[in-house]
Amino acid sequence: MHTPSVITIDGPAGAGKSTLGALLAQQLGYLYFDTGVMYRALTLIALRRRLDLDDALALEQLARQIKIEVLEPSTPDGRQYTVCVDGEDVTWAIRAPEVNRAVSQVSRHPGVRTEMVRQQQDIGRRGNVVMVGRDIGTIVMPHAELKIYLEASLDERARRRAAEERKRGQETALEQIRADIARRDELDHHVMRPASDALILNSDDLSPDREVAWILERMPVVKQSPTKVSSHNTRV
Repeated sequence: MHTPSVITIDGPAGAGKSTLGALLAQQLGYLYFDTGVMYRALTLIALRRRLDLDDALALEQLARQIKIEVLEPSTPDGRQYTVCVDGEDVTWAIRAPEVNRAVSQVSRHPGVRTEMVRQQQDIGRRGNVVMVGRDIGTIVMPHAELKIYLEASLDERARRRAAEERKRGQETALEQIRADIARRDELDHHVMRPASDALILNSDDLSPDREVAWILERMPVVKQSPTKVSSHNTRV
């Protein structure tokens, strides 16, 4: 079986990209890189410094000034990686509800995206990596051999996000989580599209293990035409 050097997983907020990406990377012995944490880290610092999130220039300057690192897990607390900003561990801080609500506003600025993409491409070029995000297959690594676009319904994504927050001791009303995700969908619509050669997977009724199995089964055919599959009619 041919194993692509770079695998991209894109899709909307709450679709399960992070869980799938981490499991797939573990299965292959690859680096797992959730590119969205870079935007979250930038958003966290912008909020702390009380920057105007509509001030593109200030956010672009901040993106170039701070040092964002994505490292192997440093603490056995359920994390998939450790995120540091200028040496500070912000792994869980970047998952706060206020960051969830603001990250799309920060990431929409072209200058911010340009700087983040540059850093993401540097990591992707090293190879043997599973990269997860919104526009990895279309913008960041358009020549990746295997591209996955992970879909899930809005209700399912809200349910999953609520479950994640409960595990971290956070309690947010399901209706609020659903509204926040719907708002992010609207803000992210300009990048929420699959690459023309992506395999599209609906994850509503699939466990992460079955999603991984589905991808591994299709690795030999990564050069075929785009194929859309549904968890309701595809055996995995």
